[in-house]
Parts: sequence; C-alpha cells; structure tokens
Amino acid sequence: MKLISVKMPEALIEGMDELVRKGMYPSRSAVMRMAVRDLLKSELGKFKSSTNER
Repeated sequence: MKLISVKMPEALIEGMDELVRKGMYPSRSAVMRMAVRDLLKSELGKFKSSTNER
C-alpha cells in the first residue's frame, strides 16, 4: 500500500474515531479505505476490492 496525507475537518476525524472505539474498524486507515472503496464503487461501478479491507 502507498501512504497519502489528507487534511480533514475535526468532525470527520471524531466520527472515524467513534467507529474505531466501537470496534467497527481497527483503525482510522481502515475507515478511510472502506469509505474510498465505497465511493469508487458508487461512482465508477464495479471496483475490485482487496482481501485486506478491514
């Protein structure tokens, strides 16, 4: 995987942290990967997903 840096509003970061605290995702990175994957599926149609999504 490649590393990217992203600036985000505090409210979005807090939302990601809540998902991690609830145990829904192991990390902020996992939340971001799933969100981007879902966006690409929605906008581009079929999108091949990796086996290490969560």
